[in-house]
Amino acid sequence: MKKYLSILAILSFLLSFAQDKKDETSHEYQDNLNKEFANKAESPLTEDDFKVFKGLDFYPINEKFNVQAKFVRATNEKVFEMKTSTTRLPKYIKYGELFFVIDGKNFKLNVYQNIDLSKQKGYEDYLFLPFSDSTCGKESYIGGRYIDMRFPKSETVIIDFNKAYNPYCACNQKYSCPIVPLENDLQIEILAGVKKFHD
Repeated sequence: MKKYLSILAILSFLLSFAQDKKDETSHEYQDNLNKEFANKAESPLTEDDFKVFKGLDFYPINEKFNVQAKFVRATNEKVFEMKTSTTRLPKYIKYGELFFVIDGKNFKLNVYQNIDLSKQKGYEDYLFLPFSDSTCGKESYIGGRYIDMRFPKSETVIIDFNKAYNPYCACNQKYSCPIVPLENDLQIEILAGVKKFHD
């Protein structure tokens, strides 16, 4: 029963954050994220956290980390089981690669599709972009952060790291969260998005 509840929890987590928010500004996104965390019906916060919660700690919004990327669709990829913070092994497939430049340096991130979530009405085109960077374990959550995406409609997409958020298990251990694949570790400080929840 406990395992079943963890699966429901992670699907609820994905569905709550997978809404199409591409038209939101970084400020609007962060304001709405704070509202979701402050709402007990949606929030992963514990009762103790609710007593002191006043808002998530964000890096100042920085347009340098709102980057244009080249999207390359993956081919001949196989479904694989992504490791999580528990024994749960959800099925994903690599959907494509994103190539971009920050401070004159070239970077690449893989973007994935959750097989089960893709079968849910309204989420057929949802993509999962997990990443870690040089701030992890220092100013940001040690396990990395996530960004939501939809299927690209062209070879050029925008990655807004100001909209990067923590997995639910960053603030509540009862959740089961995907672990960022090693190939999505960026050797740079992404000083944007949500910082770590607990000191």
